[in-house]
Amino acid sequence: MPHVTIEELKVSGPDAGPYAIAAAPDGALWFTLVHAGRIGRVAADGRVVLHPDEPLDGDPMIITAGPDGALWFTEFQGNRIGRVDAGGRVARHPVPDGGGPCGIAAGPDGALWFTLMHTGELGRIGADGRITRVPVPVPGGMPSMITAGPDGALWFTLNQGNAIGRATPAGDVTVYPLPSAGAAPVGITAGPDGALWFTEIGAGRIGRITTSGEVAEFALPDPAARPHAITAGPDGALWFTEWGTAHVGRVTVDGAVEEHPLPTLGCEPHGIAAGPDGALWVALETGALARVLPA
Repeated sequence: MPHVTIEELKVSGPDAGPYAIAAAPDGALWFTLVHAGRIGRVAADGRVVLHPDEPLDGDPMIITAGPDGALWFTEFQGNRIGRVDAGGRVARHPVPDGGGPCGIAAGPDGALWFTLMHTGELGRIGADGRITRVPVPVPGGMPSMITAGPDGALWFTLNQGNAIGRATPAGDVTVYPLPSAGAAPVGITAGPDGALWFTEIGAGRIGRITTSGEVAEFALPDPAARPHAITAGPDGALWFTEWGTAHVGRVTVDGAVEEHPLPTLGCEPHGIAAGPDGALWVALETGALARVLPA
C-alpha cells in the first residue's frame, strides 16, 4: 500500500463539529463548524481564524468556493444560503419556504446550486441573491450533495431515492436509479476520467456514473465503513472519507481501493477537499482537520 503522511490540526473543541471543507481562491482552506455556528479559515501557515464574531444560528453545513471569489455555504436548520468573503464578512440569504439546504456547488451558469433535503428539490441562487427552485421527480428522495459535471450540468445524490440525478441549468432533471438496494448515496464529485464519482454510505461502496448514465460500483473491504464525502485528488485518483471506521480511502479510476487509518479513533471524518499544498484535507467532527499527504 502506498505510504501517506497524516497529521492533525486542532481547530475547535470536541463539540463544535468541523463538517465540510473547501479550498478557496485566496490559497486558504475554509471549513464549517456545524454545531458551533462558525466558519473557519486555515491559512497556508496553519493559522486558524473563525468567522463571524457572533455564532450563526442556522447550523452551517456544506461550503464551496463561488465564482465571485467568496465562499458560499448552506445553513441546514436556518434555511439560508450564506456567503463569506476573504475578510470574513458574512451575508445570509433566507430560502423562501425553507426546505433544508444541504449540498452546494458552483454551476456553469455563474450561480450557486444547492439541494433541499426536506422538500426534495434543488435551489439556485444568483449573484443578485434571487433564489429559484427546481423540482426533482422522486418523492422523498432527499437530494444530498451536488457537484458540477463535465457536461455542463449539475449532478446530485438522492440519498433516500437510491439514485443519482442530473439537472441542466435550464432545470431539466434526469434520474438514474442505482443497482444496489439501500445504497443511500451521499458525496459526489467530478472525476479526472470524465465521469462522476459518489459514495454509497448504506452499501459500503464507491460508485461511478458516466454522463450517459452507466453505473459501476466498487465494494470497500468493510461494508460498514460508511463512506461519506469524496473529492478528486492531485494524483489522478478519488479520495473519500469513511465515517464509520475513521479511515480515509483512495480509489483509482480503475476501481482499485486502498484505505488509511486516521490517527484518532472515532474521529468521525466527514468533508474532504484537495488543498493547494498537494494534500487532502479532512474535516473531523471531533474537533480537528486531518492533512493527508500522498507519497
